[in-house]
Amino acid sequence: MRASRQLIAAFVALLAVGSTGAQAGTQGEAQAGEWVSYRDAYRAMVQFEKYGGPKNLLQSQLQVQSRDHAGLGEGAQLTLTGKTTQLNLPLDALGRTVFPLTKAAYDENAALVLNRKGMPFVLRPQVTIAPRADGQYDAADLRTACAQALGFVRYVDASQRARQCAGVRFVFPRKGSAETAGARLRHADGGEQALPVTSGAAFADDPDEGFPIVTWRFATAPGRAQVITYNAPLAIVPIFE
Repeated sequence: MRASRQLIAAFVALLAVGSTGAQAGTQGEAQAGEWVSYRDAYRAMVQFEKYGGPKNLLQSQLQVQSRDHAGLGEGAQLTLTGKTTQLNLPLDALGRTVFPLTKAAYDENAALVLNRKGMPFVLRPQVTIAPRADGQYDAADLRTACAQALGFVRYVDASQRARQCAGVRFVFPRKGSAETAGARLRHADGGEQALPVTSGAAFADDPDEGFPIVTWRFATAPGRAQVITYNAPLAIVPIFE
C-alpha cells in the first residue's frame, strides 16, 4: 500500500543530494543539473560510516533517480571524474552503486556525472539489509537487522524515535516468474507457507513501480521461523511504523 511505503521513507536518504549546485571549473563539459559535487554526496554518505551503533547486517549504497521520473534505462552508470580521479560506477537495477570514499576526490571536489545527457538527477543514500548468499533468513536475524536500521535512522533524524520495526520487504527483479521472485516462510515445526508477491516501488520515494515485492511482517510469526527466497532479492527494505 502507498501508506506502508511512506512509512519506509524515513529510512531513505534523509540528506538527499540535488544535481544543481555545481562549482565552476570542476566539470567544464557538464551542464547544471547533469552532475553532482562529490563533496555533497560524500557528506550524505559518510553518515553511515560515522555511525557507531551496530550495523553488521546492513549495507549502504548510493541511489540515482531521474528528476522527471522517466527512469534511467539499461546501461546507466555514474562516472566520478576530477583532475586526478576517473572511476566508473555501474548502477544496479534499482539505480544503486557502492559509493567510494576517497580523499583525492574530496580534495579536488570531483564530479559525479550520469551517462544520460540532458537528464537531471538526484542522489540518495539507501541503507538496506544485506542479502545472504544461501537465501535463508532467520526471523531473529531479520528483526535484529531491522533494529539496526532503525537505530541508524534515529541517529540521523531524532524525529523518527517513535517508529518501530514492523517487518521487511524483499524486492526482486522485474524479469522472471512469480515463483522465481517469491519466498516462503518456514515455521519452527517444519511447516511452510508461500508468501504473497505484490507489485510496487522498491523504496518509498521511488516512483519506479512494477518490482515484485514480498512483504513479511514480524507479527505473523512471533517465534522461531525462516524466510527462504527462491532467488536473490535486489534489496531487503525494513518497514517502520
